[in-house]
Amino acid sequence: MAEPNSYEEQRRRQVEENKRKLEELRLHRLSAAVRDAAVKPMPNKELKLRYLRPPPAPTRRSGRVASLPKQPDYRDKKSPRGLPPDRVYATDEARDDAFTKAKELKNQLCSDHPSFIKPMTRSYATGCLLTIPRQFKKTYLSWFDEMIFLVDEEDGEFPVRYLAKRNAIGAGWALFAIAHKLADGDCLVFQLVQRTKFKMQVYIIRASSYYEKDNC
Repeated sequence: MAEPNSYEEQRRRQVEENKRKLEELRLHRLSAAVRDAAVKPMPNKELKLRYLRPPPAPTRRSGRVASLPKQPDYRDKKSPRGLPPDRVYATDEARDDAFTKAKELKNQLCSDHPSFIKPMTRSYATGCLLTIPRQFKKTYLSWFDEMIFLVDEEDGEFPVRYLAKRNAIGAGWALFAIAHKLADGDCLVFQLVQRTKFKMQVYIIRASSYYEKDNC
């Protein structure tokens, strides 16, 4: 019975010896790795120098030209589309005068054909959209998008796109506004003269007539 015990004891000692050697080997390798890392120098990064660009040199000009005074700019300054070059916004007096004349004209029109007044703002005169009074649209116009023909006082027809959901006139309105040089403060009287074709007669009362009256 002593032999098995001596065998087990010998085997246990051998296992412990192997573990001890393994630990020594690991510690040895670890210390060697640490030593090598401490001795190995770190690579130095190459520093890149930044050079500031010198400011551009002033343009060389002739002394005779440089001494001349600054010349005025004679180029025509364009005013916003559709607006008179001498006045962008109408005064309150000019607006009231144009609106009063528009009401007088509307009262003189045939009552068999419905009409409404639309004062022009700068956005209407230079934009691509003109809103229509909601009540007029509900009573007289279609509930679907259609083409409407605007007829000016010289019987010129301008097709425009009526946008039912937006209560407005869209495509074609900008062309009408440019062709008639509409400006801020003008008043337009729209009269529905033909329902089957949705034709509207348009009368334009200029806000500028107020200033012409003052100059008379």
